[in-house]
Amino acid sequence: MTEAEIYAGLQKIFDQVFPGRGVVVTPELSAADVPGWDSFRQVSIIIGVEELFGHRFHDADIDDLRKVSDLARILMSMTDRET
Repeated sequence: MTEAEIYAGLQKIFDQVFPGRGVVVTPELSAADVPGWDSFRQVSIIIGVEELFGHRFHDADIDDLRKVSDLARILMSMTDRET
């Protein structure tokens, strides 16, 4: 899976979690940038990623998430291990 495919998938998830808000997924995007990005929505994002990409997160993975690029990095490393 390419980085572009990962970001496209993340955009779909963010569109579902933040409907009608026009949140544009970028590597630097963080919870501080999106009004209403609370713990409930954080869990929704994680569940969406797990369902779409088939990756189960470990607690340590989730603790290290600060911005979207951190999430993409984890997904890229998962893809690298599969090849």
